[in-house]
Amino acid sequence: MLIQMTRRETLLSLAAAPLVRGAGLKPRLRPALCAYSFRNDLQQGKLKYEDLIRIAAEQELDGVDLTVYWFPNTEDSFLMPLKRAAYKAGIEIYSISVRTELTKPAGATREAALVDLKKWVDVAAKLGAGHIRVFGGAIPKTSTEEEAAGWVAETLGPAGEYAGQHGIILGLENHGGVTDRAETIVKIVKKVNSPWVGINLDTANFKTKIYEQIEMIAPHAVNVQVKAMVRDENGPAPSDWDRVAKMLVENQYRGYLALEYEEKAPALEATPALLRKLREVCARHS
Repeated sequence: MLIQMTRRETLLSLAAAPLVRGAGLKPRLRPALCAYSFRNDLQQGKLKYEDLIRIAAEQELDGVDLTVYWFPNTEDSFLMPLKRAAYKAGIEIYSISVRTELTKPAGATREAALVDLKKWVDVAAKLGAGHIRVFGGAIPKTSTEEEAAGWVAETLGPAGEYAGQHGIILGLENHGGVTDRAETIVKIVKKVNSPWVGINLDTANFKTKIYEQIEMIAPHAVNVQVKAMVRDENGPAPSDWDRVAKMLVENQYRGYLALEYEEKAPALEATPALLRKLREVCARHS
């Protein structure tokens, strides 16, 4: 007798299996754009999210990571035209980026954070995005890093289970606070132990031993954001995208490298050259 599995049962069965990182496949790095690069234009209403889709298409990119901070709402009246615009332009909305504060002990505040994150999983599912960037959060003054990291893992466990039911991966970003050190963020992800929870690697958020820490994270990366510059104890320097790409390829990463532009020059003026360089790096290592 033929037994048919429901979509939820299929996704749960996949969640029980190890995450395949592309072993044996040809390396493939895909150039993309983070909406945060145009934060000033979005805040001021000079650009809409549909404009970012157009820019990505004009710059011959593959996808966009939509920072949700300036979404006017999360109704279908906004989301569905945006999804259609991306499809028509041949651009994948592969990720959304949200704010989260997961360093909360068990209780009402943690539950509220979990409810909010689940809401964004629903939004990502509607847009067809397979990834959500999340933050760990600050370490409370009355807590230790170890305790706060444990709380993050405890929250990401059920969040990852819910995300997995929708086929969506949560990427915990190295973004200061409890995720300031690569060692800690790797411990969090290993403690969660879910194929639906990995690391959203931001190549410029470490302030010491940048490339050593990136190398530690690379095996767990599920999405990558690159910046124009890095800043460590030796001062600012151009980010070495080729070095990062080589680390990723060596760890069988196949996926997006998204430009997250944060320098002072206007994004509309500065990003075309950076995106051209990003396309070249992706092609060189694919």
